[in-house]
Amino acid sequence: MSKTDKQTTIRTNSNLNICHYHGCRFIWMASAFDMSATQPTYLGVTLDRMLSYRVHLEKTAGKLKNRNNLLMKLAGSTWGASANTLRSSALVLCYSAAEYCAPVWSRSAHTSRVDVQLNSTMRLISGTLRSAPLPWLPVLSNIELPVLRRKAATDKLVEEIVKHDSWPIQPDILSPPSLPLTSRKPLWLDLQPVDIKN
Repeated sequence: MSKTDKQTTIRTNSNLNICHYHGCRFIWMASAFDMSATQPTYLGVTLDRMLSYRVHLEKTAGKLKNRNNLLMKLAGSTWGASANTLRSSALVLCYSAAEYCAPVWSRSAHTSRVDVQLNSTMRLISGTLRSAPLPWLPVLSNIELPVLRRKAATDKLVEEIVKHDSWPIQPDILSPPSLPLTSRKPLWLDLQPVDIKN
């Protein structure tokens, strides 16, 4: 197995583990990735054996913290710190990174790590202090709650899946399998659409 800076070579291995998640069957190859086979990255999302996305959300929270520091410098400057400028900058810098592949990890138990940083972003935009109540932050910053934004992204993805009959994931959405574990929260348990502005 070899790994370069930009690419990981995958090879087959006779030592296979099978992971069942949301009724889907994943084959986890013990030595498939040159990362000690514990946390491979696929399309920018760091996976783990439990599919809890904890490591991915920790990395995302770290990115958001760095980007919030940039916003803090912009908010503290005198040359471009209007509310609209801060809101636009936050949507581009923070929310785009925070919502990348959100339908995949939005039902994880570790989303609060990202939500804390997004709350900090909304505090920077609105200019409020830490003592300001959390329910007022979306109103003051004119940005929807992160939970609602993730739900809207998931609904948009489900709409696309339903439109395409040839996609292999469509049967899982239209006629979902039974839950293997009660602790799992697959996206088909909550398919009521949420309408927010994009």
